[in-house]
Amino acid sequence: MFPPSRAQAGDAPIRATDNDAAVARLSAVHKQYFNDPFIRYFVPRAHLLPPRPPLINIGTYVRSAGIDALVDQWLSLAGNAGQQCQIVSLGSGSDTRFWRIAAGPLKENLQTYVEIDFPEITTKKAMAIRKNKELMSGLGDPAKVTLAQGGTALHSPRYHLLAADLRLEPSETLEPMLYSSKDAEHPAILDPSLPTLLVFECVLVYMSASSSSRLLEWFVGRAERSQSGVLGCIVYEMFGLDDAFGRVMINNLKERNISLLGAEPYPTVESLPNRFLATGFSAAHGLTLKEIRKDYIEREELERISKLEFLDEMEELDLVLVHYAISWGLFLTKPDSSTNWGHWGLIRQRD
Repeated sequence: MFPPSRAQAGDAPIRATDNDAAVARLSAVHKQYFNDPFIRYFVPRAHLLPPRPPLINIGTYVRSAGIDALVDQWLSLAGNAGQQCQIVSLGSGSDTRFWRIAAGPLKENLQTYVEIDFPEITTKKAMAIRKNKELMSGLGDPAKVTLAQGGTALHSPRYHLLAADLRLEPSETLEPMLYSSKDAEHPAILDPSLPTLLVFECVLVYMSASSSSRLLEWFVGRAERSQSGVLGCIVYEMFGLDDAFGRVMINNLKERNISLLGAEPYPTVESLPNRFLATGFSAAHGLTLKEIRKDYIEREELERISKLEFLDEMEELDLVLVHYAISWGLFLTKPDSSTNWGHWGLIRQRD
């Protein structure tokens, strides 16, 4: 894994998509779609970048609103159950979610937050964190913040940044990193008895279906070992690319040497839950961003963002949003846990 293999060196185009997402998020923040005071620390020359088009800003907003709602609800349900929870963001890139949680009202419900990505990504992120006082303050006592694995990993009491290739056998890569205890003073990062939420934002679509299934099955297997295992998973990505819009997207990405290996098995939004059900999850749901924007965001909030920028091509917006989806799956070791966790999911605001 260290140093990067030849295969990883060929992944530079995929790694570059993280910057695309970070710049899009920064643009949406500048246009006041939502608040994220931390994203600028992960975008080079952030103050010099021009805003993205309204269509991209709105798409970024809907994506963020949907995922934020699911994560916040997970944290709240853990609190309702009298527990803390764990969140593992896989292919996390420049995501700022840990710092937003740490600065928010649900911070006490979080025990551990883990981010995993390619070593090239984690090295840059670790450096950015160490150089920034605000990011460091979110990690707690600076004396307890340490670099590891040659600077590709960073550890603090609640936040862990780890380097790994998610396409490799998880029992060989993730098992020793997440579930192995070095000694009494260095316990395993994750506690299998606590509710654990996985987050994949535009990650699995770049992996083969077999690799992503193996990864999800492994996490379900870990949860099964606990008598009270609760595992949730959120996936955001593009799908249904067998139409004209999808073919254009695929061709554009091919010009950047990027292939969407994981898109083919999911031609419709109805097919997205199969990813979870086929890998051992108990229940699953999926919604397009178009559906989320139309029915799952409060009317007052939609009215607010409609005034931020002028957008005259609503049909084009819908065409984009209908090709992106948020899906989520839930695994429970004990069926009676559904009394609490069975309520997890996006809440419809309008009939």
